[in-house]
Amino acid sequence: MSPETIQMFEDALGMFAFLAVELTLLFLAISYLVGVLQEFITPEKIQSILSSRKGKGYVIAALLGAITPFCSCSTIPFLKGLLRARAGFGPMMVFLFSSPLLNPVIIGLFVITFGLQVAVMYFSVALVVSVTAGFVLEKLGFERYVREEAYQQPVASGCGAAASTGCGETVTSSCGETTSTGCGSSDTPAQAVESRWVRIWKATWKDFKQVVPYLLLGICLGSFIYGFIPTDLIAKYAGDATWYAIPVAAVIGIPLYIRAEAVIPLSAALVKKGMALGSVMALIIGSAGASLTEVILLKAIFKNQMIAAFLFVILSMAILAGLMFNLFM
Repeated sequence: MSPETIQMFEDALGMFAFLAVELTLLFLAISYLVGVLQEFITPEKIQSILSSRKGKGYVIAALLGAITPFCSCSTIPFLKGLLRARAGFGPMMVFLFSSPLLNPVIIGLFVITFGLQVAVMYFSVALVVSVTAGFVLEKLGFERYVREEAYQQPVASGCGAAASTGCGETVTSSCGETTSTGCGSSDTPAQAVESRWVRIWKATWKDFKQVVPYLLLGICLGSFIYGFIPTDLIAKYAGDATWYAIPVAAVIGIPLYIRAEAVIPLSAALVKKGMALGSVMALIIGSAGASLTEVILLKAIFKNQMIAAFLFVILSMAILAGLMFNLFM
């Protein structure tokens, strides 16, 4: 094995070890703090706030989205609960846009990976575009493109036992059996006597185990790129001088559907190899803000016009953020 190849392996392994330790500790710490916060700001409170239809609802919806660590797909059950609670359409759309993009884990990953200045700019762009889009869509009357059945509660059947699933969503359970799952779940007697802090830690660890495959995927890909892909190759096709890199990255991000926990460490390696920061931001927003899976789930809630508007907002946000990062960072 040549000295150059050995050096490549050493660089890749060094990057893997660094990212694995740093991002694991960060994820656990931030997720635990969010769990503590969610003990006091429950999904029911969020529904109540967004159902008030007050003028401040847009900004509040974005900030509430920022403390709910949902990915783009896991936001959908919560969105159904908001619809059935007759939440304001504009604030509800703001929540849909901001929740997967502004959660604390993503912001923390930005701070560690790219620095505080980049994280603040990313947060600001996503916040402003989410609020503006929600306001404009409501004023343009896009609420008419919500399917009527999306407002209806599921019809009970079977033996009549009610079960709660998702956020504010009720369905029927098996004969005589009542269960509760998802956002509105209640504790069992054993959980009730268990320390709140231990319970939060168990939930944090469970979330971490679900994310680990994606996190390791991103770290592995990023480490490989850092160690083995020539800098000149990436700079040539995705560098600052490539005018089409930002829109292409934004479009690729949506069908790619890599969780932000994976795409951010991957992006760190791309930046180190010469990819323009604006293209990286477009890729992150496209992949975290929307996905083919989410679009399929939204088909049951929105008509085609609303889905087209949703994709347009995410793509516009990704491209705008990319251009701003290239201009000002």
